Amino acid sequence: MDEKLTPAATGGTGGSEGTEATEWRSHLLEHAAQLTAVLSSVHRIAVIGIKPAMVGGPAYYVPEYLQRAGYEIVPVPVYYPDITDILGAAVHRSLRSVTPPADMVLLFRRSGDVAQHLDEILAAKPRVVWMQQGIHDADVSERLAKAGIDVVQDRCAMIEHRPGQH
Repeated sequence: MDEKLTPAATGGTGGSEGTEATEWRSHLLEHAAQLTAVLSSVHRIAVIGIKPAMVGGPAYYVPEYLQRAGYEIVPVPVYYPDITDILGAAVHRSLRSVTPPADMVLLFRRSGDVAQHLDEILAAKPRVVWMQQGIHDADVSERLAKAGIDVVQDRCAMIEHRPGQH
């Protein structure tokens, strides 16, 4: 039986089977209060797909903003093999080399490229994976949520962090 077609999802009696099969959905965060709680509970953020200052764009200025706001940024660029630091922090080429591990992984990757990072994210076991505005992957989100990792999709961490946005 397809996990998505539980009795609860199809209008059946539900029972504990339906509850267990959909409990992972509580890790999919969408509400302003949930996003605020995430941003107030994390400190160390690994940024997959971060770009150096010379390239700029949201993949640079959003982590820069978050760093100025007091978060520790751990750069994990996908490209730029000659770059050794971004925002004054040593570059990591994989989440596996990030020690201590990050509380949150912030993704600046095209939606179609998110899945290639799934295994290393699951191995790193961050509390939260945040996919920036315009980035979403339902299958990856479900896998992360079922592993007990909170997931935010298609939201800008900088916008959500700014005072008065909620």
